[in-house]
Amino acid sequence: MTHRADILMITYRSAGYLHLSLPRLLESVGEQDRVWLWHNGDDEATIEALRPFVTDPRVHRYHHSRENVRLREPTSWLWGESSARFVSKVDDDCRITPGWLDTFTEAHDANPQFGVIGSWRHPAEDFRPDLAARKIETFAGGHQLMRNLWVQGSGYLMARSLVERHGLLGADESFTGYCIRAARGGAVNGFYYPFVAEDHMDDPRSPHTLIHTDGDLIDRMPLSARANGVRTVADWTAQLVQSGVVLQSASLDPRAYGGWRAKVTSARRRVAKQLGRSARW
Repeated sequence: MTHRADILMITYRSAGYLHLSLPRLLESVGEQDRVWLWHNGDDEATIEALRPFVTDPRVHRYHHSRENVRLREPTSWLWGESSARFVSKVDDDCRITPGWLDTFTEAHDANPQFGVIGSWRHPAEDFRPDLAARKIETFAGGHQLMRNLWVQGSGYLMARSLVERHGLLGADESFTGYCIRAARGGAVNGFYYPFVAEDHMDDPRSPHTLIHTDGDLIDRMPLSARANGVRTVADWTAQLVQSGVVLQSASLDPRAYGGWRAKVTSARRRVAKQLGRSARW
């Protein structure tokens, strides 16, 4: 059988979300899709929450790393060993929309130039039609993307041919950097439009969030919040809002991202200034 999609879920201290995120993912896969599970660390509650799923016939492989190796190693595990047409990752704190795989596969099939198509994890109030309109394009089959050179590392569908062409993630390369590198090579990336929602439960605005207080945030501390020195729920929410604005306003010219980290940081600071807020990331 030629498999359609291999989808990775990396789990780490996520017992409070797994009962929502993992069943939703498993329900969304078809006979030609496989779920790969990678667990980081020894949190007993998460291991116990995973236990009923590791023998599920929809789960192709399960790996337990006693050390928290974060994201790059598990991602390379999937990309390097998958034989499917597409690869993906869904975060353990995210609930994808039913039917997302069929929609994204149809878009890829109709448009071979597509590289990475993403779900949209921002709530409706973060949509800025004045910014996004110039980036929304219609392609073959009537499929639309809000184009962007990168998408978030969850709820995406990426052609595995990109891995064959560009290799695995570099030693210091993030998923954002990889997407930009693929775009330089001609891949068309972006968020499917009308947006296919992904409930990011670590967003304090999600109805399923476990982050209600600053103490909750410190206890859970998402990676991007930690990297940018965020310490309060208000700051974390502001970062998420501004991230959405950046995605809707960022340049589509790959040459603008020679030093993409600096460019993205600069863009966030410009947006923060426009919104009258201090930028801490």
